[in-house]
Amino acid sequence: MEKELDYTKPSRQLSRLRPLAGVLRSAMLVALCTQQASAFSLDDVSARAKELNARPWTAPTSNLPAVFSNMQFADYMQIQPRTDRFEWRNQKTPFKLGYYHQGMRFNTPIRIHEINGNSVTPVSYSSDRFQFGSLKLNPADESPLGYAGFRVLYPLNDPLKEDEIMSVLGASYFRVIGKQQAYGLSARGLAIDTAIGDGKGEEFPHFTEFWVQRPTPQDRSLTFYALLESPRSTGAYKFVLTPGADALLDVQARVYLRGKVTRVGIAPLTSMFLYGPNQLANRRNYRPAIHDSNGLAMHNGNGEWIWRPLNNPQELAVSTYRLDHPKGFGLLQRGRDFQSYQDLKDRYDLRPSAWIEPRGDWGSGSVQLAELPTPDETNDNIVAYWLPDTLPPAGQPLAFDYRIHWTMDEAGLLKNEVAMVNNTFHTDGEQLQSNLIRQSDGTTAFLVDFKGESLNAGVAPVPTPQLSIGENGEILGSDLQPNPATGGWRLSLRIKVKDPLKPVELRAALFSGKRALTETWSYQLPPRSNQHRTF
Repeated sequence: MEKELDYTKPSRQLSRLRPLAGVLRSAMLVALCTQQASAFSLDDVSARAKELNARPWTAPTSNLPAVFSNMQFADYMQIQPRTDRFEWRNQKTPFKLGYYHQGMRFNTPIRIHEINGNSVTPVSYSSDRFQFGSLKLNPADESPLGYAGFRVLYPLNDPLKEDEIMSVLGASYFRVIGKQQAYGLSARGLAIDTAIGDGKGEEFPHFTEFWVQRPTPQDRSLTFYALLESPRSTGAYKFVLTPGADALLDVQARVYLRGKVTRVGIAPLTSMFLYGPNQLANRRNYRPAIHDSNGLAMHNGNGEWIWRPLNNPQELAVSTYRLDHPKGFGLLQRGRDFQSYQDLKDRYDLRPSAWIEPRGDWGSGSVQLAELPTPDETNDNIVAYWLPDTLPPAGQPLAFDYRIHWTMDEAGLLKNEVAMVNNTFHTDGEQLQSNLIRQSDGTTAFLVDFKGESLNAGVAPVPTPQLSIGENGEILGSDLQPNPATGGWRLSLRIKVKDPLKPVELRAALFSGKRALTETWSYQLPPRSNQHRTF
């Protein structure tokens, strides 16, 4: 599985880099980029995607000379954009655009165009846009090169400072941050055959071409379009980025498929979970938790809210949740207290959650979660996406519109409809002996904290827990008590696992009569194995 790019961690970069795809363009397609356009729109990119979909797939070829393709990460990171050569530097607009240089495995350039009024003009490559540090490069080696991606800058936290708020680099990956946030999880354009387990591997569509609308001085949103390509798909995308305390990214996607596709993941999100209170590390580490996200949240069309804590499993695990007419889903980072992470370098407490809000009715389908084992935090091992039940006939696009909220206000996503699962603790079960000493009894225990206005302990009526467990487990005991530290309630469970080589599914929620007061805690206890965990 391909990994996201993290520009703060050298080892993480190397594990995630993959070639950028590209195809030869006909003279007609090149001419389209320089012609006068009455009103460039998603329809223009969609027409391009449909036409390319009717052609056989042509694999991209590298244009990198050895001096660039053989670069190590430390050398590549010396290639930085010159701030005085940002796009629109001399324009009175709050947005600026910087580019990523090719190098290492970024071996096929993407094409970038500027939309200005009615004109569409290619952005030509120039080595003058970059600083190369101490690298000794022959200018002749730079002549055939291009851009690997781009970044968007905006005075978000300080009106006098340009902050990077969006990064587009590597396959169809992109990351966005809001005010006082730090880069964490990624989104991408499309997921094809993720975690199938057939030995063929996942197909990674790439954004190969972009059209960026030059903003006016009054604009507080940036619009750009993207062309997506892969062996079995082409796609047209429109993005509208609106910076703020929560960054908003509105997406319109039109995807054409060719050939047999088993899974098509819509609005995919990619993240990392190493360990946390629900799955502890087995070696000493001063950091209590390491993750970009710690749970999958879902809002079903029937109104149910679901919280699924993430795992770092021993083997690939795929979970599917029925979500007809979805109201939203996302990978969230719950818990903003620095004490929960203690990491001054990577600041996991500042990494945003990403919430997908569908626009229009997406119909019937499921949210699928793929969890892969990882020994360290340099690899993204979590993928979540929406899986439609049916795909359109050949020649007809998959059409999905949605908004991505990049937020640190996870409780606000619930809109006070229900209380949230505030934390999940996994521990060995124990019993209190007559001498008041706690003694392990061979069971597995969970403590689930629920928190929210509807659960203010001592004010609201005492809720009633509703519990269920799969056939591979048995609930031996449960207890619900007020949690005065949070103002909510703590549910404690003791369970017996029948076969440790199989997973156990658990669900719990707090009710008042027939009304759900909380989201549904849906947990999968992964199978245990004889392999020693290295995290």
